[in-house]
Amino acid sequence: MANEALIAVHAVAAGYTLLFGAFQLLRKKGGPLHRVIGRIWVAAIYIVAITSFWVRTLNGGFSWLHALSVLTLLTVTMGLVAAIRGSIPSHKAFMMGSYFGVLGAFIGVIAVPGRRLPQMAVHDLPLLILWLAALILTAGCTVAGTARLASTAGERIEIRRTS
Repeated sequence: MANEALIAVHAVAAGYTLLFGAFQLLRKKGGPLHRVIGRIWVAAIYIVAITSFWVRTLNGGFSWLHALSVLTLLTVTMGLVAAIRGSIPSHKAFMMGSYFGVLGAFIGVIAVPGRRLPQMAVHDLPLLILWLAALILTAGCTVAGTARLASTAGERIEIRRTS
């Protein structure tokens, strides 16, 4: 039961890394909204990487995804350090690389028929749809709420795509 809870936390955090990461890539960078959503994304990606070490392959071992978790912990940390130091090009490169690594891991996970997500798609599609809807709804509410809080505090935040 504890392993199932850990996998659920891992999956929810992974979903948030995909959604919040895409949001960050598709909008104007900088400002309070970028910083708050970025912090949420960093927390989620750290949760995904750390919990991955307890999520093993079907035979109980480690896989290439675990090596990616080590790399992700390093690149996200380097991205944070770059942001703190004001090196925006380095920050951008590390964070984008980390996001695309998570995206690649997600594709790798759904490509293996024996893993939980493909199995849910086959055997429990309504639950998978509910899970996805809950992720999208809560992520959307987080972004909207964060934008509203910042605007009521006197800071104008624009949510738009960059061209």
